[in-house]
Amino acid sequence: MKKQWSLLFQIFWSFFKIGPITFGGGYAMIPMIEREVVTNKKWVKSEEITDVFAVSESVPGAIGINSATFIGYRIAGVKGAIAAMIGILLPTFSIVILLSLIYQFLRGNPIVDAAFMGIRAAIVALITYAGIKIGKTAIFDKTTVAITAITVIVLLFLTIHPVLIILTGIIVGILVTKIKTVMKLPIRLEKEEPSHTVNHSMAKEKEASHVS
Repeated sequence: MKKQWSLLFQIFWSFFKIGPITFGGGYAMIPMIEREVVTNKKWVKSEEITDVFAVSESVPGAIGINSATFIGYRIAGVKGAIAAMIGILLPTFSIVILLSLIYQFLRGNPIVDAAFMGIRAAIVALITYAGIKIGKTAIFDKTTVAITAITVIVLLFLTIHPVLIILTGIIVGILVTKIKTVMKLPIRLEKEEPSHTVNHSMAKEKEASHVS
């Protein structure tokens, strides 16, 4: 029981730290969430976090909150989901309440306007960084490159709801997989691990077995 509460607190605290330092909404949270749960805590694999973000985007609600809830559930079930959700919501909620009380006094202040100009530029960088990180695992062959390119073009020139884009991606992914199966072509559903990495890990295992 004590270990479970310790894990729940770690989940809560990890997402609590992300909330107050992330400006610009859910998308700006993506690189922070990935760094915390994949790199720092190692709760989720790099390949799995892409799926979490994709599912989070395809359901109603902010992607940051949805992602935190999904990740919390994967780690510790319903309690983990609640801990993650409260953790990521609490600081933001508190800050918004505070800002709403003092906003009237700050409106039109040149220093505040200048600060938000810099914040907006930084947000663009955060979102771009998140896209690049996700792209490294989501775009790995000609099929995914083509789907990405066509989707970008459609988003640039047509006004289509993101949900329709996601549903179209689901349908295209299923159809492409079915066609490749019928044509007996090789099917890749995720980025393959480099052979030198596999060989390195195998060498480590052999070395460990010799030591033991």
